[in-house]
Amino acid sequence: MRPTATLFFVSNVTNPMAIPESELIINKNGTIYHLNLQPEHISDTIITVGDPDRVSMVSKYFDEIEVQITKREFVTHTGYYKGKRITVISTGMGTDNIDILMNELDALVNIDFQSREPNEEKISLKIVRIGTSGSLQSDIPLGSHLASHHGIGLDSLMEFYPLEQDENEQSITKALQEQLGVGFRPYCVNGSKSLIEKIAFDMIPGNTLTCPGFYAPQGRVLRGGLRNPDLLKVYQDFKVCDFRITNFEMETAGYYAMGRLLGHEMLSLNAIVANRISQEFATNAEEVIDSLIVKVLERI
Repeated sequence: MRPTATLFFVSNVTNPMAIPESELIINKNGTIYHLNLQPEHISDTIITVGDPDRVSMVSKYFDEIEVQITKREFVTHTGYYKGKRITVISTGMGTDNIDILMNELDALVNIDFQSREPNEEKISLKIVRIGTSGSLQSDIPLGSHLASHHGIGLDSLMEFYPLEQDENEQSITKALQEQLGVGFRPYCVNGSKSLIEKIAFDMIPGNTLTCPGFYAPQGRVLRGGLRNPDLLKVYQDFKVCDFRITNFEMETAGYYAMGRLLGHEMLSLNAIVANRISQEFATNAEEVIDSLIVKVLERI
């Protein structure tokens, strides 16, 4: 009698919908690569800050902190403020970090880490940036709070994404490109109207320029020099109809563009701690930031 053969089949067919391991990197402990977070570690309401030390300036007001995780410049605290679950996370500086932050936050809520497939039902996060900024207009005083109705990016991040812009946004970026005399097209994206109405209804409305650096891109001269000595004036005088640039920093436009691409509500709020036209810097900068933090927590 011939023995019965036992057959083993090894399938080489992979799930075509699954995101490869090299693209969606999950750590051995089940956390997303850079943020070191699992989906349950975050709320759908998120406050972001640039400085890791500023996370505790927000979470000190929480009634309870249930999550405290740190990796690189990304410090995350999740807890409760008056019964509402809120996450606060630091990003570091620049839109390169915003690219990481926004993609990985989105992955935490919109991708199944087991199947590595996007979820059918998408979650839209509500993200509010609390940051510092310098004013480009004499009528925007030190110590004020400004809400970015638009972010205008001078960085190259959106050269790599299929960002769609309306005619008004394109006309603004074309005019800015011409006035700056640069070989690339900036990008312009609006913030969340619903978050502006809920949180920033009494703040100064502004259009925030996002620069790819703190020194020369913002018109500062130490020893490296400045290719365009009139750069600050170009920023200050730029206008398309009633659209003007009010302030500048290093992240807002990246946030707004990634928010549009991924379907998240995004608002950038700015504590004005410097006025570059009058060349003043606020002596009470920490108080200005703290008052903005409290205002956001009460309204979010």
